[in-house]
Amino acid sequence: KNRSSMATQAANETANSKTGSGLKAEKVLRFFKDFPKPGINFVDVHPLMSDVEARSEVQRALRERFEGGHAIDAVAGLESRGFYFACPLACDLGLPFVSLRKPGKLPGVLQQVEYGKEYGKDIIQCQADAIKPGARVVIIDDLMATGGTARAACELVRKCGGVPVEVVCIIELTDLNGPKNLPAGVPFFSLVKL
Repeated sequence: KNRSSMATQAANETANSKTGSGLKAEKVLRFFKDFPKPGINFVDVHPLMSDVEARSEVQRALRERFEGGHAIDAVAGLESRGFYFACPLACDLGLPFVSLRKPGKLPGVLQQVEYGKEYGKDIIQCQADAIKPGARVVIIDDLMATGGTARAACELVRKCGGVPVEVVCIIELTDLNGPKNLPAGVPFFSLVKL
């Protein structure tokens, strides 16, 4: 191994030792300093997608969370890594999947919300008829950082006539305290805390 790969492995082991969730998912994550911009430490979820056992473990945990006590009508996924988890969950539960996307990706009449995030401003959009009025929607993303994207997703669901009932992220960066930025009354859940 070269020094760079050994340093990356050591950083991964240190970060993974902080969580203690016991999920295999946390052991396969990778970390990249100063990506996509200086000062951002990127948590790469893609190795989780390549590991069938870890990915299945995550999907099973999500399915079990929503199979019983949560009354939901749709599952919304945030572009793009939120799709990895939201669409399979919607299939598992027999519910509609709603994509929350960046501009220029969806046709038809759209609703949108502009918001600030860790490294700039962004917009998310949804087809205006994708959420039925009064539908109870769970919002799924891969990672909770400062909470700006998740807050905007809640606003967008409401703008489309739905009710955001929970935000779920696979990974939570606890030092950034993102869940405090969610709208009042919208609970948050994560599987891996870093």
